[in-house]
Amino acid sequence: MSEYKKDKQLYEGKAKKVWSVAGNQDLVIQEFKNDATAFNGEKKGSWEAKGTTNNTVASALFRYLESKGIRTHFVDQLSPNEMLIKKLEIVPLEVIVRNRAAGSFVKRYAAKEGMIFKEPTFEFSYKRDDLGDPLINDSHAVAMELATKDEIAHIRTTALKVNDLLTEFFADRGITLVDFKLEFGKHKGEILLGDEISPDTCRFWDAKTGEKLDKDRFRFDLGGVEEAYAKMLEKVTA
Repeated sequence: MSEYKKDKQLYEGKAKKVWSVAGNQDLVIQEFKNDATAFNGEKKGSWEAKGTTNNTVASALFRYLESKGIRTHFVDQLSPNEMLIKKLEIVPLEVIVRNRAAGSFVKRYAAKEGMIFKEPTFEFSYKRDDLGDPLINDSHAVAMELATKDEIAHIRTTALKVNDLLTEFFADRGITLVDFKLEFGKHKGEILLGDEISPDTCRFWDAKTGEKLDKDRFRFDLGGVEEAYAKMLEKVTA
């Protein structure tokens, strides 16, 4: 039985709850829910084992990244759907790294889906659900005091290194990493990679067939959502 006990619920989002840890102000417990949302919460659903799948996938990927020198908030996987993490002061910037054209990039620029980029693209969005998480550039982020220039440079360097590591990791497993979203936060003054890395936050395509193995199956009613998540769990933990 874990020595870390839930105390008070601090936050509930679309896919996770965050709890304080009894007797420890530096750590929190991140609980993964079975709920799924898309299009800024307009579409909702759920399926059994979603939370445990995302937690297990994210835990495995955080361990892998930590082994490669990436500093993250991950401490331990406490249970099938609970992760012990360092408490972060979230930097309100979502980071999106893209290796191919998909999703909003296709819609925004009329690019052909699947177009392979000569080098990864990097973009920020402002973490504000009420504004639809709009794109924001470095200058705006600094002006609004969301992050400093040095913090932005560190986040960019880290995100692109994560992309290199995960692209190779998934290629070895027959999966194309199309794009993904990252979040960062501060713990005792240090910027750490936070949130999760899972089929909820990444686009994964089967390298041979192009089959989508991520939340796009839910977003666009493609069917086989649970099977796709289960396949990614198997790929990551094999």
